[in-house]
Amino acid sequence: MAAAPPVTAAAAPRPRSAAPPAAVPLWQRVRDSGWAFLLPFLLVYGAFLLWPLLYGLWLSLTDTSLVGGGGDLVGLANYAEALTDPMVWHTLGNTVYFTLISTVPLVLLALVMALLVHSGLPGQWLWRLSFFAPFLLPVATVALVWQWLFQGDFGFVNQMLAGLGSEGVGWLSDPAVAMWSIAITTVWWTVGFNFLLYLAALQSVPDHLYEAAAIDGAGAWSRLWSITLPQLRGTTGIVVVLQLLASMKVFDQIYIMTNGGPDDATTPVLLHVYDVGFTGYRIGYGAAISFLFLAIVVAVSLAQLWFTARRRAQR
Repeated sequence: MAAAPPVTAAAAPRPRSAAPPAAVPLWQRVRDSGWAFLLPFLLVYGAFLLWPLLYGLWLSLTDTSLVGGGGDLVGLANYAEALTDPMVWHTLGNTVYFTLISTVPLVLLALVMALLVHSGLPGQWLWRLSFFAPFLLPVATVALVWQWLFQGDFGFVNQMLAGLGSEGVGWLSDPAVAMWSIAITTVWWTVGFNFLLYLAALQSVPDHLYEAAAIDGAGAWSRLWSITLPQLRGTTGIVVVLQLLASMKVFDQIYIMTNGGPDDATTPVLLHVYDVGFTGYRIGYGAAISFLFLAIVVAVSLAQLWFTARRRAQR
């Protein structure tokens, strides 16, 4: 049988040229790429965070007044004035002082409370509810209740001291005691959040570590120092960072309970910003103080992150 003649290139059928694809509209490409899902968040983020941040930065470079005057560009004059303002340093010192006396008990008490509940106390649901319930209360309610408890003449705390034969204390009127009263109120109100973080971390510690330690004859204190606390280092770092940031931003309870008194002994830097901007009407100067305080908060956060990363690298 004769072989079929070979097909030459000239006789081979030519493929049809593909029609050029239609141009895809821009809105369809955005929709297919997933940006449409991010667009609502980006709009809200830009409108309520980026724009106020940039606008506040611009205000800090001007002499804008709340009553409508000023608005001229003054450069870094507001920052130079803030750095030489004794009240700024005084309120910053009050903020650091409150941060120190509130952060330490808020971390230690939360850890102790979590250890007690995790140890198997009867009625654990009641303990958890009791420890966490104050955190759910509004700040106004907490501040007004403790303000009544700390009243000098008829307050519950001084009435108890009088029943014990002790003299009353000016909890909110004595400059040496007022900040401690605010710290006690804050600890009672917010320790429940840190308690939950520690309790969740304790429940994630592997049981076989305790079983192996018990077989080796380790006691309760040995297991606490050798197993529990090392396993909680990461949680402790998170709790410390969150608590430092929260304490440095204190405003509400101080504004309600003492309004910065007595003699500005409890005035934090944010309350001073409020007084400068909304009582003294110097919006530009108040914005400059705010950005200086923001720089301090960011520096503290970065230092804590660096310290945590260094400790992890040394393990």
